[in-house]
Amino acid sequence: MTEKLLEIRDLKQYFPISSGFFRTKPLKAVDGISLSIYQGETLGLVGESGCGKTTVGRTLLYLYPPTSGQILFHGRLLDSKKALEHYRRRTAMVFQDPYSSLNPRMTVSDLIAEPLDIHHLYSSRKQRQEKVLGLMDKVGLNPEHASRYAHQFSGGQRQRIGIARALATEPEFIVCDEPVSALDVSIQAQVVNMFRRLQEEMGLTYLFIAHDLLVVRHICDRIAVMYLGKLVELADADELYHHPLHPYSKCLISAVLLPDPVAARSSDRIILSGDIPSPLDAPPGCPFCTRCPYATEICTVKMPELLEVSTGHFAACHHVDKAN
Repeated sequence: MTEKLLEIRDLKQYFPISSGFFRTKPLKAVDGISLSIYQGETLGLVGESGCGKTTVGRTLLYLYPPTSGQILFHGRLLDSKKALEHYRRRTAMVFQDPYSSLNPRMTVSDLIAEPLDIHHLYSSRKQRQEKVLGLMDKVGLNPEHASRYAHQFSGGQRQRIGIARALATEPEFIVCDEPVSALDVSIQAQVVNMFRRLQEEMGLTYLFIAHDLLVVRHICDRIAVMYLGKLVELADADELYHHPLHPYSKCLISAVLLPDPVAARSSDRIILSGDIPSPLDAPPGCPFCTRCPYATEICTVKMPELLEVSTGHFAACHHVDKAN
């Protein structure tokens, strides 16, 4: 993984929130994120609810135009309509909720073929149907399902429909926004394994957004940790799991449920205290300083830079040495 597929530079996504009579205040959902995603890898993005994970994914695909910052695809800046059109054809998204992300009035065939219709990727109705059936076969759906509607399927089957639709334009990069969180555990394993198989067969690159750190560790090559719109740590999956550097990452890892009851009883869970800042009124320094046991005065006034502490392992903390 040496070639950068996607590069993000100081990406910001602010939403104006009404704060009174004809006044607004920016909600800093994503506040200055910079990272690279390499061709063929799966980058995990984790953090608690409301930290900005989904907003990052949607902003990367221009479902939300960025407030500021730059996105480069294959080293090319997305600064023109032509570049953006090409980028949108080469990218796709798998949404979290398979129940609300599919139009109930459309058949499975039309749902999967919708990207083909938009980008005019077939020359005849026969070719359109052949492509749809090929995509259904890739995700484990039977041909007779093509004429049915989404409400006639289980959650796992609906998510397979969503994945087939995402694959329709033969994308290079797919944002997976918590694609297994609404599924049963047994179905989660099937879907995650299918993501890995499709990646090998089609050379896909994923941004995998999730809460479950065990799932993320299983499928991801690297993991990025977010807190209140900021990127606080980035490392290889095993490295982050075994040697987290940022105090917030340590808390996340300590909360992972272990399948071994003996190990679970002996593990030390880190319980956080302090107030969670509002993204409407975030502290000027480190966003985690109100809950961090190592925080000092500098943490309240200066945001730490994301620095490489060891090879490929980045952390944004003024007190990495003290916390480790």
